Amino acid sequence: MSLTWAQALAWRLRRQLLDPVGAGTVDDVVGRLGAVVAKDLGAAELSVRLRLQHSQPGDLVAALADGRLVKTYAFRGATHLMTPEQAAVHLALRTASRMWELPSWQEYYGLAPEDWPALRDVVREALADGPLTRAELADAVAATPAFAQLHASIARGNDTLLKPLAWQGVLCFGPERGGRVTFASLEANPRWPGLPDLEDAGPRAVRAYLRSYGPATPERVHYWIGEGLGAGRRRVRDWLAGLDGVTTVDVGGEGAAVLAEDLEDLRATAPTDAVRLLPGHDQWVLGPGTADAHVVPSARRPAVTGGANLVLAGGVVTGTWTIRSDDVTVTWHVDAGPPPTPQLQDEVARLAELLQRPLRAIVQRA
Repeated sequence: MSLTWAQALAWRLRRQLLDPVGAGTVDDVVGRLGAVVAKDLGAAELSVRLRLQHSQPGDLVAALADGRLVKTYAFRGATHLMTPEQAAVHLALRTASRMWELPSWQEYYGLAPEDWPALRDVVREALADGPLTRAELADAVAATPAFAQLHASIARGNDTLLKPLAWQGVLCFGPERGGRVTFASLEANPRWPGLPDLEDAGPRAVRAYLRSYGPATPERVHYWIGEGLGAGRRRVRDWLAGLDGVTTVDVGGEGAAVLAEDLEDLRATAPTDAVRLLPGHDQWVLGPGTADAHVVPSARRPAVTGGANLVLAGGVVTGTWTIRSDDVTVTWHVDAGPPPTPQLQDEVARLAELLQRPLRAIVQRA
């Protein structure tokens, strides 16, 4: 079976609720994407709401508050939003490296591998009555003499030590308190299923990736799961090779993995010229990685990796956009052909509706 990348991206646009836009909830969108970068909750909410027909400001915060979504450290050490079920799978993979057992970690923090069960228990007890700020958590942990040396590392805002506790399912981010970050018990979330075994989590993660980012070359799967979660190339290769119901198709002369259940749908998918505006660091480009030239042409990669807001046409980055006052300036790349001005104006109108402010589209070429 042979496909074009235009077909593959059209199918992926539909899977990621971009063409057509979805009719569900914010957690449905996050579930479909697998993870959403949460460094800036405003940008994260915009990424999610641009994929929904109907939504309200604050829907994302509400989903976090009631546990339908969790915010935690995941891919490449950054903070991400995930459903509890996806967080369990991805965090199980993130623990595979067992980074906290490295000699350098043991020496720097004064923690041996056998100290971690007791540390987890101390943190669980500290968070049992509700979220704590960094300073409060540092005080609670240091109250146990065996962990007194950890106070400065926790309190000063360097969360390197806290990341393994997040990966092991002990804590996640809580609601901000007076502008300060808090940490909460992940295990207190009634939707938290607990960490699965690594060999169960791996195939589940690969399958979920192919459902939303397929067809995918082995290198793209490794980029997201192997590199992103530190699961390792060999593990990802074995999980992909051993997964039932996966086949390889030719996409523009490249071999790419796809779930057999999606083959007929892919075959029937026609290329699309759908235009979309997305904020910078959207999962559309982060999932396959900005090095994927089918999505991010190489000449446009510096702007995309720098966090520029994205203009897509048929799933390919064809420009950037900025807001200043009431003007949305769309910079359309000359090599992408004539700008589809009516569609761009429609997208700016959607953006204005979501942001609840008047916006005017200005289209320029560069």
